[in-house]
Amino acid sequence: MKKFTPLVILCSAVVFLSFAYSPSSFAKKRCKPFLEKLHNIQTMQRKGYSLKRGESLRAKEDKAREKWWRCERSSLAKFTAQYGGKKKKTKKVSKIVKSKKYNALKNRSYYTKGNKALSNSQKNITTFNQNSAIVIRSKYQGSKQLAWSQFYSQPVKCQRPKSMSVFAYCSENKIQQQSEFDKVYRD
Repeated sequence: MKKFTPLVILCSAVVFLSFAYSPSSFAKKRCKPFLEKLHNIQTMQRKGYSLKRGESLRAKEDKAREKWWRCERSSLAKFTAQYGGKKKKTKKVSKIVKSKKYNALKNRSYYTKGNKALSNSQKNITTFNQNSAIVIRSKYQGSKQLAWSQFYSQPVKCQRPKSMSVFAYCSENKIQQQSEFDKVYRD
């Protein structure tokens, strides 16, 4: 029995290592970038998007799924022939800088187009007469206005109404107070 124990351990270790370093596990490592790209596209699809963007994402997802599936099914020789060897990783910083420059150019052209349209429309704008006096009309004038401001007490909840029902209550309350004020204050 003691002779078989090391032999059993050795055999089980060989079987375990053969499964750990099988071609399928190498294929999974090799195809992991394609699978990650597919997952990234799927997460973008879960967010809100327009119809045009949805069609674009669907096409990208189909293409990424097809690449990943071909990678999973192909051998290492076919994979390297089709997709090449290991690619050099580009610096993410340079990609970010390039994308920022592109976005800046795109935004600049967008805003200059908008400014041209805005400058054309500004020529046609008519302004109000700034030389005349501004007159604010209220329900009460003079001493009656002063008496109204002393008489009227606004409820606390009417200072900033949050709902339409509170606003309606405040409006009705003001009308009631005005009618009471008119009864009390007679010229």
